[in-house]
Amino acid sequence: MTYQTINPATGNLVKSFETISDSALEQALGLAHSCYETDWRLRTIADRADVVRNAAAKLRENAEEFAQLVTLEMGKLIEQARGEVALSANILDYYAARADEYLKRQEIPEASGAYVETRPIGVILAVEPWNFPYYQLARVAGPQLMVGNTVIVKHASNVPQCAAAFASLFDSDDAPKGIYTNIYATAEQVGRLIDDQRVRGVTVTGSERAGAAVAERAGRNLKKSVMELGGSDPLIILEDAPVEPTLENAIWGRMNNTGQSCVASKRVIVVGRERGGLFLDGLVARMGALRAGDPSNAETTLGPVSSESAMHGLLSQIDLARKHGAQVAVGGGRVDRPGFFVEATVLTHIEKTNPIYVQELFGPVISFYVVESEAEAIELANATPFGLGGSVFTADLERGQRVADKIESGMAFVNHPTWTRPELPFGGVKNSGYGRELSELGFGEFVNKKLIAVSPVGSPPPGVSEAG
Repeated sequence: MTYQTINPATGNLVKSFETISDSALEQALGLAHSCYETDWRLRTIADRADVVRNAAAKLRENAEEFAQLVTLEMGKLIEQARGEVALSANILDYYAARADEYLKRQEIPEASGAYVETRPIGVILAVEPWNFPYYQLARVAGPQLMVGNTVIVKHASNVPQCAAAFASLFDSDDAPKGIYTNIYATAEQVGRLIDDQRVRGVTVTGSERAGAAVAERAGRNLKKSVMELGGSDPLIILEDAPVEPTLENAIWGRMNNTGQSCVASKRVIVVGRERGGLFLDGLVARMGALRAGDPSNAETTLGPVSSESAMHGLLSQIDLARKHGAQVAVGGGRVDRPGFFVEATVLTHIEKTNPIYVQELFGPVISFYVVESEAEAIELANATPFGLGGSVFTADLERGQRVADKIESGMAFVNHPTWTRPELPFGGVKNSGYGRELSELGFGEFVNKKLIAVSPVGSPPPGVSEAG
């Protein structure tokens, strides 16, 4: 596996990094385990919170430098990169502020003297993707470090500088060596880490293929895993949804991060033929108006996709869709300029027999559908192997909630595209994975919920009366 910074806006190689040696990997794991056993898990919540808050403060103090690295390595538009930096710092602060509450002893009212303590379990291995290089790390580091676990991260091979920069947040006098470790590891080395009994849990954000491979290996080792995988989120537009704000939300929901988001609104489903034509015209006009350019320039509205392979893969899917009857309403090709740019695209007339009907399109492509009824919209929304997020747009909030409840997903929003905040649990069902990140639910994934039951001195064993 080659760790390289290749600027997707130019296609130029910027820097390469050596893969970690087996001996260095052993040393890193040993340090993370020792840190957990002898230091980090024993610290007070307040001590751990100081370390995590300081990391968030450093992230904010150096926000522009961090944002520029994201734009350089994976092509995110600079304003969106700045937003990711701010969101990541907020996640760290969120857990630093709330860990004391989340770690409170839970009394069991029905059982006198019994209670549950939340305890850490050890070293957590995280395998993370490139599309949100800091956010993906923050939503692991925040809860896991605050609960008392230590973290080893294998980040995506195309964002090595982002990975190192985030790790540097914990390189300070107040943070013990080993609480957070970045490694440039191979797939084989990751497998050995999963097999090692010093690693007690594994979390993956990525593709179905990567998730299945890691989950299988973790399962063979009887280790807890959390899987945040792909998505093909529907955005349902009901008959009474206001046109302009709904169009703006649909474009934002699809095109944030140039469409390279697992929770992007990939399938727009409009109820009603006449309304369908209206919304198609609006989407085509807005997508066609996006202009490719240097993502570090605030004037650019269409960034590159992350890599040459991502570009060719997406163009191949568009071509496959065409061959099976789909029509291209706008876009559909490569932008004629250096770098890995794909035109903002809208695909229509996608039948059930078309392979992309059930595929995830990871980039600036909207799959557009028109149906005749709410029931058809719900059926189409659920006609996917994925179940991450979804959204419903309507002037009738009660109706919107009813429809949102019928979408088979881990998250559903009314009058807002699927999105994320520290306090909102994040995760899916079906092939989108299992487990949750963020909020209190994310805090509780890699912990020991330990029962302690106290009985009075001289209590008889179960089934034996005191009169005996």
